[in-house]
Amino acid sequence: MSEQADQLIKLLRAEGDGLASLVRGFTADDLARVSGASEWDVSQVLSHLGSGAEITLEGLNRALNGTGTASQEFIRGVWARWDGMSREERAENFPVANEALVSRLESLDERTRRELTIELWFPMPPQDVAGYAAMRLREFAYHTWDVKVAFDPAATLSPAVVEPLIDPVQSMLGFLGKAGNLGRHATVAVRLTDPERSFGLRFDDAVTVVDTPAEPDAVLTAPAEWYLRLLYGRHSPEHTPASAEITGDVSLDDLRGVFPGF
Repeated sequence: MSEQADQLIKLLRAEGDGLASLVRGFTADDLARVSGASEWDVSQVLSHLGSGAEITLEGLNRALNGTGTASQEFIRGVWARWDGMSREERAENFPVANEALVSRLESLDERTRRELTIELWFPMPPQDVAGYAAMRLREFAYHTWDVKVAFDPAATLSPAVVEPLIDPVQSMLGFLGKAGNLGRHATVAVRLTDPERSFGLRFDDAVTVVDTPAEPDAVLTAPAEWYLRLLYGRHSPEHTPASAEITGDVSLDDLRGVFPGF
């Protein structure tokens, strides 16, 4: 687990430094652009990442100190402070908050990375350092895309994060997918590239991963990067590559309806 934590923390460093470098060049108009999270402008995405960094750091420090987890009072206070910032203040403060979190993770020794357990402030089991870093990387990767796509409709998730995220996300399909939106039971064979994966999705009372069906209702072939965005609702036609194709009785729009995002 220590090696996995090492890899994830290195990815958080690279992703954080990359976004911070991009943000330094933003103008006031850039910060006001509609982001990939359509209800937020770019500065609000940075606010979410900055406040999230502070809350994640608080949870980590409390675990290290043996004092439980971040309180709801603390969390509400962080959100209120970031909500009250101007767009420019959010852009200035996001890199500072993210640096504090990443630097603290980097400072953990090998034993701590292997043995520490971190209680969460929402209904999920406690996480080890690798799981905790993976949660932050997942959040950071998608919201970095939300920023980048405001300037480039063909933006993708960073290639470096795809492989670490692709297998763990399968356990979240019951939460991410709204199977009832399909309106019928179906199975879809999924063939991903970069990295390659083959499996099936069953849509009945919930969305579940199954072995590749011999006689599926449809076959989805897509880059793994786009599949990750599909599951989190970052899948509109203008942001879907031509290499994402489906044949059979389920359409891409059907899948978009099953994975509406949040």
